[in-house]
Amino acid sequence: MNGTATRSTVIVVGSGPTGLLLAGDLATAGVTVTVVEKRPRKINNLSRAFGVHARTLEQFDARGLADQLLTTGGTITGLRLFRRLSLDLSTLPSRFPFLLITPQYEVERLLKRRAREAGVEFAYENEVVGLRQDKDGVDLDVRGADGAVVTRRAAYVVGADGHRSAVREAIGLDFPGVSVIRSLILADVRMAEKPKGVLTVNGRGDAFAMIASFGDGWYRVMGWNRRNEVSDDAPLDLDEVKEITRRALGTDYGMHDARWLSRFHSDERQAPHYRVGRVFLAGDAAHIHSPAGGQGMNTGLQDAANLSWKLAAAVQGRAPEGLLDSYEAERHPVGRAVLRSSGGLVRLARARNPLLRAARALVSAFVDMAPPVQRKALGQITGIGYAYPAPRGTHRLTGTRAPDVALRDGRLYEALRGGRFVLITPGTYKGPGACEGWLTAERWASDRRTTILVRPDGYVAWAAEGADAAAIEESVARYLGSGVSL
Repeated sequence: MNGTATRSTVIVVGSGPTGLLLAGDLATAGVTVTVVEKRPRKINNLSRAFGVHARTLEQFDARGLADQLLTTGGTITGLRLFRRLSLDLSTLPSRFPFLLITPQYEVERLLKRRAREAGVEFAYENEVVGLRQDKDGVDLDVRGADGAVVTRRAAYVVGADGHRSAVREAIGLDFPGVSVIRSLILADVRMAEKPKGVLTVNGRGDAFAMIASFGDGWYRVMGWNRRNEVSDDAPLDLDEVKEITRRALGTDYGMHDARWLSRFHSDERQAPHYRVGRVFLAGDAAHIHSPAGGQGMNTGLQDAANLSWKLAAAVQGRAPEGLLDSYEAERHPVGRAVLRSSGGLVRLARARNPLLRAARALVSAFVDMAPPVQRKALGQITGIGYAYPAPRGTHRLTGTRAPDVALRDGRLYEALRGGRFVLITPGTYKGPGACEGWLTAERWASDRRTTILVRPDGYVAWAAEGADAAAIEESVARYLGSGVSL
């Protein structure tokens, strides 16, 4: 029998990075939020992700968190994907032209503190066992540590509960896909000899290894041995980790004192939909990718940034229900693109077929020689190159990521910290929206004549050249009043 029903405006299932960013955004916007998590109340210091890309750092900057996160790790300005293919991150048109190497638990620690300070309620050791929805809300059945089942009522539910998502299963969505790597090893170790850089990567023969420094004396090792692909539950010891590392890198750096050893397989899967009624999927619950390029956690955080302001607007009556449809329309194609790019990198890296090896050499040479191709690859891996679909005939900036431009009183990503739309004009704007607290009005630091309206997630909703006051007011009213996306 269910226990006493409780009510929350939004329930987020899962307290990983995606769920924490989403919950913190909603609570900061004044929405009542509960995070339901089946794990105990603690930060998992053995999580897999350890790279934060430029676009994610920009989203953290828009929340006043980037500078804090940068203190937790080291940065690299180059990525080597194959022996001959390297990408120069220092050329990125971003305030963060690098990859931050920091463990996922540091990301979670920062986001959890923000969420708590914003008033998010956390319900740990609570497992989702059932879900029903109607036109007014969602009933979520949750089993606590004592075995009792309680029904929580919410206006919306977001499943950010990982690749084995109970929310996704409850709404009847498949998770089609394939395994791209059947056997990967992970280990957190100490080392007698320090690798030269923050990130060390190489493949040789049938072995691949990557070592990331956490900056506190611990190193994350990931690798595979194509000659020894076994099930996830097969025993793993430090000697095997050392062997794979020596084969791929030429040395094991005297690794010792492993605090964690694990095997896993890498799939590429995507749910056919990210929304079913009042229930949404984000992060690994919606898509999982190969580890190539370190895009998994970053893509999930971008999902959260896209969804949070739309949910807040819908809950608070500032947007019609139709705005929420744009979440899937915008993020599903990005998830599909990440599956293709990361999966393609892994297949080329593991190529045995002579034709595929020749293709890898050709890709490496072409990317090194062709700046436009390299820029596109950088944009996809780092996230700054993605844009959302724009209606035909709109300004070329519509749907694109807004760079951190200089304003009369600071810069754009500082202005975005209020969680509002930001209007940038050549002159002063005092029209509708500004007084309701839904809009931050700013002026260019330069004499630029373009007017742009930037969404809370840092993408351009509308832009025009030489727009007069009436046109600006009409556009602000359309995007803030009706809630139409883009």
